[in-house]
Amino acid sequence: MNLANLGLSGLNAAQSRLQASGHNINNAATQGYSRQSVLVSSAGGATGSAGNVGRGVQVVTVQRAYDEFLARKLDSAQTTSASIAAYGAEISQINNLLADHTVGIAPALQKFFASVQAVASAPADSAARQELLGRASGLVGQINDTNEFLDSQRDNINTQISTIVTQVNNYAERVRDLNTQIITARATAIGHEPNDLLDQRDRLVSELGQLIGVKVVDQDGQFSLAVGNGQLLLGGNKVFPLNTRPSPSDPARVAVAYSVQGPDGAMLLADLPEDRIKGGTLGGLLQYRNETLGQLQNQLGRMAVGLSQAFNEIHRTGMDLTGAEGKDFFVLGGVAGMPHAVNAGSGSVTASYFDVGALSGQDYRVEHREGGYVVTSIPAGVVTQLSADQTNIDGISFAFGDGEAAVGDSWLVQPTRSAGATLALAITDPASIAAAASNTGTANGDTALALAQLQTAKIFDNGTVSLNEAFSQIVNRVGVLTQQNSTQAKAQAALIQQSFATQQSVSGVNLNEEYINIQRHMEQFQAAARLISVSNALFDTLLSLRS
Repeated sequence: MNLANLGLSGLNAAQSRLQASGHNINNAATQGYSRQSVLVSSAGGATGSAGNVGRGVQVVTVQRAYDEFLARKLDSAQTTSASIAAYGAEISQINNLLADHTVGIAPALQKFFASVQAVASAPADSAARQELLGRASGLVGQINDTNEFLDSQRDNINTQISTIVTQVNNYAERVRDLNTQIITARATAIGHEPNDLLDQRDRLVSELGQLIGVKVVDQDGQFSLAVGNGQLLLGGNKVFPLNTRPSPSDPARVAVAYSVQGPDGAMLLADLPEDRIKGGTLGGLLQYRNETLGQLQNQLGRMAVGLSQAFNEIHRTGMDLTGAEGKDFFVLGGVAGMPHAVNAGSGSVTASYFDVGALSGQDYRVEHREGGYVVTSIPAGVVTQLSADQTNIDGISFAFGDGEAAVGDSWLVQPTRSAGATLALAITDPASIAAAASNTGTANGDTALALAQLQTAKIFDNGTVSLNEAFSQIVNRVGVLTQQNSTQAKAQAALIQQSFATQQSVSGVNLNEEYINIQRHMEQFQAAARLISVSNALFDTLLSLRS
């Protein structure tokens, strides 16, 4: 082995190291990039008369500084953070709406009952009566507007879900394409890893995890992806795309469906259990919609039902300015069960209120079975068998239409969900306000006084919660959830920072270190070049001796 070859091997090794350091420096700010380094080994030696003489150095491969455990830990933290952020963005909107004490339901409720008290003090005063109708209209409008805001938030979440599902599918296809590129690259350069392609794939998986919680399985260099309860999103080189469609049980809610291959090879859709979708923006949105939005709207509707039913009950006992018996002051829409999309029969279900104090604010699933109708409360899960003597549950009376229901048919009944939207005034004439007790004369204000006392009367939760307290519970719950979310976001941000620092300590590029490495590699390059120069000089000397 001559000095020229020794110098050449050193030059090659130094050049590879310089290229790796340059690549690191250029990608120091590239997200998802893992520092690369050149692995070298001795080229061995040759035995001669002078003993074993070394052959120099050889480049083995270029490897990336990567720790799968640390990378997955960081991805998991970011997935959770994205979920918390998505939930927080939605709950903060409601908190801002309800926490304002200058406008909204709380001041409207106070002004309404103050005007009822004014009518009780001056039953014949037409101005007081007119103001009462105005305040009542304002209260109804605030409840309607708040419910409309919640409906619009649900619609916006539906849109976001559809957009995210499209993005998830795009990411799955990009990961599949990188799987193919990585396999091809490995086959072309046997024994060498396509480091930059591996980084790109890991980065895509990390970004995908911020959309939806995803499980990654590395199978012979290919990533398979699963979501939910193990439903495949990417298996081998085949993508099983997610889809969105109206929920079969509730058309107002967009459901996420996954693809499965049918017996004939065709792709079929099945709803993905939403409680299994954890993490990422999608998980946060679904958690908010399922655990918070529906319950808030139900509680708002329960308050509207309580106000309407209790107020009407007393108002009907009074007498208006014309001496006529009092009529309903408020009106609510009816409650019809939503049939499941696959119902085979023509049956129908309706519900009505019979006991405000027993209203739970829950939804109910009514199923027709061999033994009759069964009602399951949502989310409590309490199952009740209905009978001729038992059609009332939690203050709700269930009734069934004349149509013939098939066994297995079901309906979703949401007794208070839309009450905030359908609440309206039943009277428009101030003279129709029944302020007086029956047979006492129009100057009497006893009925109006009883109506004013409803503000603090315990009408909910079996006589333990008033109208004011019912709304305060809604506001407080939203405030607590918002605060909890804020605390979780701060804790998760700290965890991400810690996980990122740990991961970067292994995979990150240190510019100072790379600068030192370049100096070292340059010195190696110059020394190897000097070997070649010395080799040339020795060769020239030998040639001169022969001449």
